[in-house]
Parts: sequence; structure tokens; C-alpha cells
Amino acid sequence: MVTSLPQQHLAPATTATAPRLPSLDAFRGFIIAGMILVTDPGTYSAVYKPLTHAQWENPSPTDMIFPSFLVIVGMAIPLSFASHLRRGKTRKELFGHIIKRSILLFVLGLILNGFPDYNLHTIRIPGVLQRIALCYLAGATLYLSATNTDSTKRHRRTTIITVTLIALLAIYWALLKFVPVPGFGPGRLDSLGNLGAYIDRAIFGIQHLWPYGLTPGHGVTFDPEGLLSTLPAMATLLIGVLAGDWLLTNRTPQKKALVLTIAGACLIVTGLILSPSMPLIKKIWTSTFAIYSGGVALVMFSVFYFILDIKQWRRWSTPLLILGTNAILAFALSNIITTLTDRIHVTTRAGEALTIHQWLNQILATGLAPIHASLVYAVAIVLFNIALIYPLYRKRIFLRL
Repeated sequence: MVTSLPQQHLAPATTATAPRLPSLDAFRGFIIAGMILVTDPGTYSAVYKPLTHAQWENPSPTDMIFPSFLVIVGMAIPLSFASHLRRGKTRKELFGHIIKRSILLFVLGLILNGFPDYNLHTIRIPGVLQRIALCYLAGATLYLSATNTDSTKRHRRTTIITVTLIALLAIYWALLKFVPVPGFGPGRLDSLGNLGAYIDRAIFGIQHLWPYGLTPGHGVTFDPEGLLSTLPAMATLLIGVLAGDWLLTNRTPQKKALVLTIAGACLIVTGLILSPSMPLIKKIWTSTFAIYSGGVALVMFSVFYFILDIKQWRRWSTPLLILGTNAILAFALSNIITTLTDRIHVTTRAGEALTIHQWLNQILATGLAPIHASLVYAVAIVLFNIALIYPLYRKRIFLRL
């Protein structure tokens, strides 16, 4: 958990504390539910297209899930710093918490990647939590460094973060476009010849990359959470940092929602306008994808903010709050459940040896078209995760690294 600096060391944007936003928790829960839904269909051979990742270019709604979560992590950074300001922690202590949390997230990612075999020769090293850890480390450190006794004004902090964000996107753009990849040359944006894929193969070896990062005829060639593409992912998180800092201002909630909506729309349009020169590709997180997906996340959050924090229509949001207030636990549980249901076998009355996943999907498929049964299975897994976490939510127990 991020703690705070004493008031003389770190000046908040407007106030010393920041109330918890139901909209941010619910939006986080919505994204976690979406993540579980798209990773746990009854069968991948029968899935509604919006619930699948794009093959390469032109992202689908599913491709918006991870960048939205990074935006949420970024938004939580200034809100958390402000809410903990009054507790009197030193700058050194706060940096320590940032580093500790980043390490724990990275290690948890490795643990989940290896579960349950833990074969060190083939364990995937990059991953979702590993990317979140690196992006959080960079974003939280930058925000903390830009907020000190010499820079208490919000506009200076905003300038520093914005310049860094643009620089990350420009540098990544230039690297992809102009740095020659041995054996391929510069400017390759495919799954085999792009610079990021080459670096990951050279550093990790293909045995430690995502086993589904395939190029036809070449086997495993890339990892969607690789090293180089973490740079634009950091920029995505910084979009969230700027949004969170904006929420701490004295503007009315209505103006905050309006500005975030306009900013999100501008990012979406910018990403689309620039896409002819660099396609929107989630799997290598192109700069245009970072811009576009960050805009989508801001617009979606604005809707949640308007409904839950401005209109205060909240009774419907409990299932999302259950997941959103224990998001990392929900993510870890869903990964474990997915692995176990694909590993544990049962014998049916007909004598078939099926995995629990196959068996349950077969039951649900009775009387349903395969694509409908597949969706029902995914929804059932989402509800199962909510049921597992509900006792903690009811007792107001929120687990954080």
C-alpha cells in the first residue's frame, strides 16, 4: 500500500486527504470482471468476437482491458498519496513502500506464471503483474519526484509528467521505426521482426516467453508483456496519473467528468489519426495504441464517475465493488481457478476422462448453442470469483500488497 509524505515534504493538489472513489473501485471491478470473462470461455472455438483479442492490428473491446487497468493504477497514485498525507511518513519511507509493492507484484506474477509446476527452465518471465509492477514503480516514483518543496504547484508537476509521457511514446515510436533489427531491418511491426520481440528473444530466450506468442512457421517469437513495449505501457499509466491528479483539484465533479471525457475523446481521435503511420497493435503496445486505449479508459471511467459519484446511483454496483476492492486477489484467484479447472480431470458416467473445464462446459452446453454455452460458462466463473471474495468484502477486509 502506498503511504504518504509529511505535509511539509509533499504538497497535495488541493487537500490533505482524498476520499475513496466508489467509481474507481467499481470501474476496477468492471475491468477485472472483463478480464475473467475473456480468459475463461467454455471453449475458445466458440466465442463472441468482441470477447477475443485482435489477431494483430485493429484492437477489439477485449484489448482495452489491460490498458484500462493501467490507467486505474495510475489514477490511484495521486489519490493514494493525498489520502495518506496526514499520516506523517517520510520521503524515504514512501519510496520504500513503492519499491516493496513493486517487488511483491513482480514476484506474485512469477508465482502465478509458474503455478503449479514451477519449472524454472520454462517459466514465463514477463507477465501482466510484472508489467504492472514496472509501470507502477516508474509512475509512482515520477509523481513523488515531481512533487516536492521546489514544485508544489500542480501545473509544474503536470508539465513534468506530460513531457515524460510524450517522450516515452516518441522514443518507442522511433525505436520501432528506425532501429534496424538484425536479420529484418528497421520498421518491422509484425510478430517476428519487431524490435521488442527480438530483444525479448535475445534476453529471455523463447522458453521463457508467452507460449501463445506464435508466428506461423516460426513457433514462439514474442511476448505481449515484453520489455521494450513496457515503455509505452508506462505512458498509459501516466495518463491515469494525470487524471487522478485532476480529480484532486477544486473543480466541480461535473467539470471533472466533462474534462476527462473530452480528454479521452481527444486521445481516441489522436490515436486514430496517427494510426496510418503506426497501426493500433495491442500485442506490441504501439504508441498509437497507448494513446487510443488511454482515451477509451478515460471515457469509460467518466461514465462510472458520473453515475456513482455525481448521481450517486450505487446500489447496482456491489458485485463490481467486491472485485474492485480486492482486485489483485481476484486476479490471482481467477488465474489459479483457470489453471486448476484445466488440470484436474473427472470421469463422466459415459466413461470419458474430461477436465473440470470441459465437463462443466459440456453440462452447460446441454440445450444451448456452443457459443451461448461458452459465454454462460465464462459468466459462471466470474460469479464464482465474486462469491469467493464476497466474505472479505462483507467484513471490509481489503487485501493489498
